[in-house]
Amino acid sequence: MRRLVQGDVGTGKSMIAFLSMIAMAQNGYQSVLLAPTEILTQQHYDSLYRLLEINKLQQLYQPVLLTGSTQKKESVYQKIMNGTARMIIGTHAVLNEKLQFHALGLVITDEQHRFGVAQRNALASYGYAQDIRPHILAMSATPIPRTLSGILYGDMDISIIRSKPEGRKPVKNCLISDKKRAAGWSFINKEVKKGRQAYIVCSMVDENENNLVSVTQYKGQLASVFPEIRAEILFGGMAPNEKGTIMQQFKDGAVDVLISTTVIEVGVNVPNATVMMIENAERFGLAQLHQLRGRIGRGCEQSYCIFVQGDGKEESERLDFIAHTNDGFLIAEKDLALRGAGDLTGTMQSGQKKFRIADIYTDVDYINQINEYLNKEGIEHAE
Repeated sequence: MRRLVQGDVGTGKSMIAFLSMIAMAQNGYQSVLLAPTEILTQQHYDSLYRLLEINKLQQLYQPVLLTGSTQKKESVYQKIMNGTARMIIGTHAVLNEKLQFHALGLVITDEQHRFGVAQRNALASYGYAQDIRPHILAMSATPIPRTLSGILYGDMDISIIRSKPEGRKPVKNCLISDKKRAAGWSFINKEVKKGRQAYIVCSMVDENENNLVSVTQYKGQLASVFPEIRAEILFGGMAPNEKGTIMQQFKDGAVDVLISTTVIEVGVNVPNATVMMIENAERFGLAQLHQLRGRIGRGCEQSYCIFVQGDGKEESERLDFIAHTNDGFLIAEKDLALRGAGDLTGTMQSGQKKFRIADIYTDVDYINQINEYLNKEGIEHAE
């Protein structure tokens, strides 16, 4: 299997991954779930463990977590190599030459657009003793242009999840200038008084020469206006245990507002968070903005996303577009048109690629017809 599961943020892709891992373990093989951040891997591990615990399977399959900060890595390696651990969840730390699998049957990449081409292919090259390559399951909420091009050319089979769990409401969006930032803070304060929580996302960690809004400055600025709001900051350079503590406090409701960089971009699931305010939104790509927005709207309450444009910036086509749609598939198509398809046979992931015959923007229907014919006739897809 080489399959991409596309599903908008919050549609349940993680559950598909967990059920696939269980099915693989039941048949005696190992599976790896590769995620881009330690926060996301920890969340996946906790969710999978609870699912196994409910069904009394945790001792039988012994899931393990492998990240850069994992203690006693040699012990984890041993469990993987002797087959005791049938489920491995990890970051790039899994891509280690020291690590040998006992019987690897399934490789899952979550938010696969976050991995480089070479990284995504590394685990796929691992085989078991019988020299059989593992199944590949990629999951993405908003594929990057290279991925879309690969799908159109039949590189992978594709499954689409078009619905979300019942009771979830579409996120309401708002695009404002930084001069109206105070109005955004007032709205966040109203939501906090209702018992809700919020994210504020900044593109920079510290003060900078470009005077971009930064995480470290923001907490003090917010506190000067609304001292009653319990706010904490989070960014990638913090110690893993410190990040874990703050995220747990936010999940537990001990923190009202989490001021963060894009470290919370993927997978973080706090249903009580109903507002996201993205500062200097013009600095982010469409796919990234959509992923960030996906951290809200995960509960039954109405959620809101506020895109803030930097000082003096003209309203861009990208921001106007994303402020008027929550459809990840439309956003992916727009991203493809704006950034280009990338290099299908190389490692370039964006930019205009000159096609000799077809045009990826205008000939999509023809390309799909060709792929259907090739599949029907059992013909291998040429590059």
